Amino acid sequence: MVIIEVSPLSGFIMTSRSRMLLENRTIVKKIEVKANVVYIYLEKLNDESQTFVLQLEQVIQVKNLKPASIKIYDYYQPGGLQISSYSGVGS
Repeated sequence: MVIIEVSPLSGFIMTSRSRMLLENRTIVKKIEVKANVVYIYLEKLNDESQTFVLQLEQVIQVKNLKPASIKIYDYYQPGGLQISSYSGVGS
């Protein structure tokens, strides 16, 4: 099982529509939101490219936003952790 851990930018939350769209994908086993961090559990990954789009909603105005992180790791072997960051939200 693979976990994608998304920390939204400060002041943003994942929309319920985004959650629904993710849950309808066959590869997604489960989605959890804990302390404003989104955990997307995937059955498995193969060598096919996958794209996940999270729609975020700004609920609090925050100045000087700092980059947020996205972590991808194997549930059973978290040592192979991949970390990326992002600093903006598309429209």
